[in-house]
Amino acid sequence: MKASYQVVSPRDSRQLSDFLAREGQFLLPMLDLITQAEMAVDELIDVAGRATIEAVLTLSAQEVAGPRHPGRKSDREVGWHGRQRGVVCLAERKLRVDRSRLRRKGGGRGAEVEPPAYAAMQNDSRLGRRMLEILMHGVSTRNYRQVLPEMADTVGVAKSSVSRQFIDASEEALKRLAERRFDDRDILIVYLDGLIFGVHHVIAALGVDIEGRKHVLGLTSGASENAAACKALLEDLVARGVKPGRRRLFVIDGSKALRAAVDAVYGKDNPVQRCRSHKVRNVLDQLPKDQRDQAKATMRAAYRLEPAEGKARLEQLARWYEKDWPQAAASLREGLDETFTINTMGLPGKLRRCLATTNLIESPGSGVRLRTHRVCRWKDGTMVLRWAASAYLATEKSFRRIMGFEQLWMLQSYLDQNEEAATVAAKRKVG
Repeated sequence: MKASYQVVSPRDSRQLSDFLAREGQFLLPMLDLITQAEMAVDELIDVAGRATIEAVLTLSAQEVAGPRHPGRKSDREVGWHGRQRGVVCLAERKLRVDRSRLRRKGGGRGAEVEPPAYAAMQNDSRLGRRMLEILMHGVSTRNYRQVLPEMADTVGVAKSSVSRQFIDASEEALKRLAERRFDDRDILIVYLDGLIFGVHHVIAALGVDIEGRKHVLGLTSGASENAAACKALLEDLVARGVKPGRRRLFVIDGSKALRAAVDAVYGKDNPVQRCRSHKVRNVLDQLPKDQRDQAKATMRAAYRLEPAEGKARLEQLARWYEKDWPQAAASLREGLDETFTINTMGLPGKLRRCLATTNLIESPGSGVRLRTHRVCRWKDGTMVLRWAASAYLATEKSFRRIMGFEQLWMLQSYLDQNEEAATVAAKRKVG
């Protein structure tokens, strides 16, 4: 009877542990070693794990060649032919095992027969993906071997081998990100921000749909002050389903190039919110240290007011700075209206806090930096994009819905209502 091999889950270990508990006399010597502190628990797991794999391979060989009977000829076409060393692929490494060797009668070319279980264990498709996950958790290729269980007869994984595996996996991640479609997603909010990797810059786009779920929309090489790069990123989003047909809220870091790109690609009727955290930092950078705390408190208090009153407070602050710190006054006035965009929408405070800054995209950006900080030398922009795409997708796995997502229907209503008003006004103008 031919056996079928299938993937098992960790739940199946319960059955194995029950069996070992019943038939575990062979484990008693290992138990004595552990209790006498002569063997670590992980060593026991390695020994028992390898023994289990070798037992499975033996059972698989028996299904093909029948039970082994030394000195007795078998009437089967395939017979036992000693033992040999082999390698099986685990989730994080390759493991040397001792396996049975089978051969067809008559010998010759092609006489070797692999036990079915051994052939199944040769599939190493998970190895590259697992390496990528480990590297994205901050383990460099140089230190990769240190995170693997140190077993004397584990096959060594060379740095060059890990690098090749990672390059293949990260190229696939970048391709997967670049081919994402968003035709079936109603993206209400688009966050845009830049990241720096050595001398290389990357612009990232993150979207939030009507349900409050976050999506990494895309990446491109270039600084946020690079007008061509900003426009290329947004045009790519349009090509992949984030089309200009509906009004959206764009939250940007204050870059003039990003602001111009939004108008050029999506039209001037889309509301844009300038990041208040960036604005506060820009103003404080132009002030002496003894003035910074008061300026920060004043700006944050003003942002909680109604638009007209809040802007009046900040204009008053700018007049105070005009004589002694004119650059601070100019920074405060630059883009002032767009720092109050969300205040004009009548949104609840919980949702406004989420929309007031680019923190929502900077947070996964911090995850990207955490996963790439061990890289000392960035060879080129392609390498940067591969790493950034892999890190963003790894970070995306832990995304949660945005704060205040229950009130996103209010933002949708505001955007749709103003879109209808703009359409009516355009028709009247044409008429």
